[in-house]
Amino acid sequence: MPASGAARDPQLPASTAVSARQQLDQLQLANREVALARVAEVLNRQQGAAQQLMLDVRGRSLTVQAAIGDTTLETGDWVKVMRAGNELQLMGKLAQTQEAGIARALAQRLPWQQSIEGGLARMLSALAQGTRQEPAGTTLPSAQTPQPLAPSVRQAIEQLVNRLPGTTSLATSGSATEAGLQVRQWIAESGLFAEARLAQSREPTLPDLKLALGRIITALLSQQGSGPEQFNRLTPLATPELVQAPLQFPNILTPPAPQSSAEPPTVGQMLRLLAGMLNRITVNQLHSQVLSTRTTADTPAPVSTLLLELPWVTPQNEPRIAQLRIEHENPEGDPAGKKRAASIAEWRLSLAMDLDDAGPVHFDVALRQEQISARVWAEKQSTLRQVQQELPTLRQSLSELGLEVTDLDCRRGSPQGSTTRLEHRLVDTKA
Repeated sequence: MPASGAARDPQLPASTAVSARQQLDQLQLANREVALARVAEVLNRQQGAAQQLMLDVRGRSLTVQAAIGDTTLETGDWVKVMRAGNELQLMGKLAQTQEAGIARALAQRLPWQQSIEGGLARMLSALAQGTRQEPAGTTLPSAQTPQPLAPSVRQAIEQLVNRLPGTTSLATSGSATEAGLQVRQWIAESGLFAEARLAQSREPTLPDLKLALGRIITALLSQQGSGPEQFNRLTPLATPELVQAPLQFPNILTPPAPQSSAEPPTVGQMLRLLAGMLNRITVNQLHSQVLSTRTTADTPAPVSTLLLELPWVTPQNEPRIAQLRIEHENPEGDPAGKKRAASIAEWRLSLAMDLDDAGPVHFDVALRQEQISARVWAEKQSTLRQVQQELPTLRQSLSELGLEVTDLDCRRGSPQGSTTRLEHRLVDTKA
């Protein structure tokens, strides 16, 4: 039987159920809803009886008295919890499997994601305005004079920004082949493949987003005379929209505020910001692995999924994000050998962007051998009309490439997104 039991705040008497309900409401946990929690600390261990635990649930700490039977919980363990009225029920412990390890690493970083475009906007602001000193005593932050960035920090940020593609990069390409090569390079340098690139080359100046963020972190720590261990103690800054929908992809965020209206950050804030940006890239890496190892009745064949966020800058030097989802369904790779009749490998691509004039647009493309279908979604009516006018030209261009266009459509609004339910990947251990 899975370990189960009731958990509530032991500091509250039984008569104060309202307080327990308020704490659970603050977790935004509905009745009978299941969530993932991490054992932050075992406060009081009693053999064969209840344990007092400190749980991290959705980025909040909760002290509980847990009746867990014969199951042993240690600091760092992940458990499933379910709200039952004004109590939490411990449903089971995460099994030590490879897939569970991926899910555990993913859940650990979900509450601490910083949007890439928001983080880049703050770094561009620091380039122009410098950084504030860390608040001390009664000194008001607004009364402090910003200090210019250290030369090493400025150089690291400028190198990153100069590598970002702009809106004119593809427009000035001489041919479709050149444009394709630029997109390929753009994807390769997205940060999602940093570890693979490092395995192939030990060159410390590789043009990779994740590595570039690491160089900025190193320069900031050096400026403060701190080592890498200090960075690991920081609590990353999170973007509220990513806290509310951490596994929604694509997740079009609100464009960051103009740089001139933002107060210069402190060095500590920049480090916490960078920590959140690294978490965002890592979440996309782990999320891709979770989706790639999942098979359902609807998709019995293996589907490799890749989630990428590609930063670029507008002519006004404002950072934006293109969110890209690539899926490859390959029946030949079915480990069970259950190939469907006349199965053909299929590529699917989804691209979401929020453009200043055109607004949010979303492209869905599917390719099966020489057959291609595409659908464009636009939220603005003016953009919808413009895309509809261009559809005949797009159909002709695809036909000239030797492709058979089976479907080409444009719709108002946005497609219905799907959200990964991480708890479906959890496996209970037995007591």
